[in-house]
Amino acid sequence: MGAQLRVYRRRIKSVQATKKITKAMELIASSRIVKAQQRVEAAQPYTRELIRAISAAASHTGGGHPLTDTDQRLRQRAAVLVVSADRGLAGAYSSAAIKEGEQLSSLLAEQGLEVVPFLVGRKAAAYYRFRGRKVAAEWTGFTDQPTYAHAKEIAAALLEAFLLRTEEGGVDEIHIVYTHFESMVTQRPTVRRILPIQVVEQTAEEAAASGQGPFPLYEFEPSAGAVLDSLLPKYVENMVFAALLLSAASEHAARRRAMKSATDNAEELIKSLTRQANQARQAEITQEISEIVGGADALSASA
Repeated sequence: MGAQLRVYRRRIKSVQATKKITKAMELIASSRIVKAQQRVEAAQPYTRELIRAISAAASHTGGGHPLTDTDQRLRQRAAVLVVSADRGLAGAYSSAAIKEGEQLSSLLAEQGLEVVPFLVGRKAAAYYRFRGRKVAAEWTGFTDQPTYAHAKEIAAALLEAFLLRTEEGGVDEIHIVYTHFESMVTQRPTVRRILPIQVVEQTAEEAAASGQGPFPLYEFEPSAGAVLDSLLPKYVENMVFAALLLSAASEHAARRRAMKSATDNAEELIKSLTRQANQARQAEITQEISEIVGGADALSASA
């Protein structure tokens, strides 16, 4: 066997081993996407009812609550929570979320606000650490399978910064940058401001036209403000948890797509290397035949 043929066969074995790994990762990501979608769907009813209850309570407070009243804020600092991945091999998933966070930070800076970063995922943490930027807090190790306990911990840090007075280093706005899972092939980087909540007055006719249906009638004890004090922290926790769930589903979908592409590329490379190996083997056979014929001719001539 010639040296060139041995090189091709070694490369084919190496690519085949890589293909097995990428195929396995593709199958794992495919199975986890289904579970992530189920978790997202299971959390949606609670989110809808929580938002409806908060909307009703906010409409009865007259906009005087510190988490809903924008006039009481100085708008000097804004907290930006960027949700990325802990692991790579997911295409442009993390880089797209980080890029969206950079654009939001630039927009807030143009408005005169100081950006206070909060990071989820090792990719975002490494990005900010490499550039020497200060970070208020970071969380890693759970991006592909987040739990409500993780969301509660993150929400507690965001609320603590929001409830702190601006003069003492608190923030006046909270934004979340995450990847919204729309389908298996579409995941879109999204920005959402969760605090302060904007209260929009709406008539019954406008609500019916928007498809919201009849609004339930609530009674608040002891008061609407006390109910908001209890519900709004849960609202922040739920918004963070929903962002983590959608980002996890997007991460699995992006990793599945990237691993499928890698597997397809490995198959094409194996076919190309196999053809080159066959050509090298054929060239060796042709050369051996030529040497045999040349040797026979030399023997015939000498005889």
